[in-house]
Amino acid sequence: MNTSMLRGMRALALALVAVITIPVMAEGDANAAQDMVWEEARNAAKEGPQDIALADQAQLRLPQNTVFIPQPQATQLLNAMGNPGQDPRLQGLIFPKGGDAGWFMTVRYEKSGFIKDGDAKEWNADDLLTSYKEGTEAQNEERTKMGAAPLEILGWAETPAYDSASHRLVWAMKSREKGNANDTDLGVNYNTYLLGREGYFSMNLVTSLQDLPVHKPAAHAMLSALNFSEGKRYADFNESTDHVAEYGLAALVLGVGAKKLGLLAMAGVFLAKFAKLGFLALLGIGAVARKFFGGKKKADDLTPPPNA
Repeated sequence: MNTSMLRGMRALALALVAVITIPVMAEGDANAAQDMVWEEARNAAKEGPQDIALADQAQLRLPQNTVFIPQPQATQLLNAMGNPGQDPRLQGLIFPKGGDAGWFMTVRYEKSGFIKDGDAKEWNADDLLTSYKEGTEAQNEERTKMGAAPLEILGWAETPAYDSASHRLVWAMKSREKGNANDTDLGVNYNTYLLGREGYFSMNLVTSLQDLPVHKPAAHAMLSALNFSEGKRYADFNESTDHVAEYGLAALVLGVGAKKLGLLAMAGVFLAKFAKLGFLALLGIGAVARKFFGGKKKADDLTPPPNA
């Protein structure tokens, strides 16, 4: 990767690192709000196998034993997990149905324009990692001012890999809150992408770092189940008419990736205290809730996934 490209990626990483603030809510009000969130999500849930249309761009062949939570219920659940705000890119959430699966996925579509993938041939994973670390360190002072814990980057959980034939990208970063030396509590966001003619989908699996090898197949199965519609595929790009994104593939690791560090940094803090496990059990995902959002631990003892 040349110097100018690396400098640009570092600047993008600096600009996009998110800051998380969690609003304070009385316990009684929180419980009442949770009742409504879970009830609405239960009623809206779609169980596999079935095809899910996404953003007028693609179809997800939702596998058996999985559950898809669409919008707006998906945003409500993320808000309940401690991720405030609205994300117009969010299409929904995927949970495993039944068993001690221990993961969930976010599904987003970014109308970025056509992303040229030539830079994947010349990027260097070590350079990308260095830029990621520098961008995170530079933003930690601001994170602290805003009441968010500073983060440290530990390294790749999965080195960025791009398949030029299928136009799919996969990578994962290991990070944690500074001062947390307990590696068994680390979470991870396993990032998968599918590029199309007008933008890209991101499907990001949230799990514990120690369980990542077990759950990678689920992430790849979901990515394979997602396909752009005819006319929207990467191969359908028309250079004379279509918009080209202002950034390349590396930005999906550095820039967008830096933003994801804060996205679910507090996931589980809210649910650890107020989750309605009865609702989750009805969907067959009670094991996920117990694993991520409380189990036998006290709420104050929980360390949520730091880089989801």
